[in-house]
Amino acid sequence: MLHVRSIWNGAISFGLVSIPIKLVNATESHAISFRQIHLEDGGRIRYRKFCEAEDREVTGGEIGKAYEDADGTLIPITDEDLAQLPIPTARTIEIVAFVPADRIDPLQMDTAYYLSANGVPAAKPYTLLREALKRSQKVAIAKFALRGRERLGMLRVVDDVIAMHGLLWPDEIRAPQDVAPDAGVTVRDKELDLADALMDTLGEVELADLHDDYREAVEELVTAKASGVEAPAAPAGEKTGGKVLDLMAALEKSVRAAKESRGEGEESGEAAEVKRLPARTTPKEVGGKKSTAKKSAARKTTAKKATAKTSAAKKATDRTTAKSTAQAAGKKAAAKKTTAKSAAAAKKAAPRKRASA
Repeated sequence: MLHVRSIWNGAISFGLVSIPIKLVNATESHAISFRQIHLEDGGRIRYRKFCEAEDREVTGGEIGKAYEDADGTLIPITDEDLAQLPIPTARTIEIVAFVPADRIDPLQMDTAYYLSANGVPAAKPYTLLREALKRSQKVAIAKFALRGRERLGMLRVVDDVIAMHGLLWPDEIRAPQDVAPDAGVTVRDKELDLADALMDTLGEVELADLHDDYREAVEELVTAKASGVEAPAAPAGEKTGGKVLDLMAALEKSVRAAKESRGEGEESGEAAEVKRLPARTTPKEVGGKKSTAKKSAARKTTAKKATAKTSAAKKATDRTTAKSTAQAAGKKAAAKKTTAKSAAAAKKAAPRKRASA
């Protein structure tokens, strides 16, 4: 089935059922590795292993393992010593429980392996365990020993093969203390609406279509240098990073960019759709105080401003009315004065009658 070398031979212990299996790596690295060179002449840098006691270089066959005690004493440990340890998992993957898959924290996930049935007699019990896992919709928790230490594993079905994920022991997972932001932050509904719209716009992705852009760029660089041609230049793109000064603007810009990358947006006459979240009586807070007091203060401030504006308008109206009344009274007094002067002038101009003798 698999044309790769097995790294471990043993058996799965399923109650009283023993299933001979071979363990093979389920993953492979495609990362490009580099060698160290001497910059002056390009010579290869190599590491050599020397024996401190004899001050000479030794070969791999002459090297073994030892445990260093607290006082510096080295205690030799051989592979035979480890193989004879009195533990049931020395050559056995011992299933200890079956649990729902969601009980496993992804933080515990480690290296993945395929378990291959070792020989024809192993086919029937292997298939039995595989189908039992399928029907139960659970995963098996097991203990096994590999590379000098006991490990925890999770068995699940991948297509028609039983796969095993190495798991970290629970005490190997660090607690996320002092990792979350210290300062209290309040998240507004509008910000959540835009974040939700951005998530909807980005949508889903087919994981099989994703690839390593960095590795491809390094391969192109190596090919160009080997051919003596100019290395491809980095594409000019918009710089990212730094502080986000306006979160709302950044979210809106992200929604537009995501729509444009999918052929939507301005060209198709579509605006960035914002999906409204259910209304809440109070805004969601993350480690901060409620903003009810702020809203109340804002309402009071608005009311005070409106009252002040109304009072100012009333005073201005009163001043205008008083001014108009004063002007009207002045005009009336001037008219009376003019009439009196005219009457006096007319009286003087009239001839007096003489008395008869």
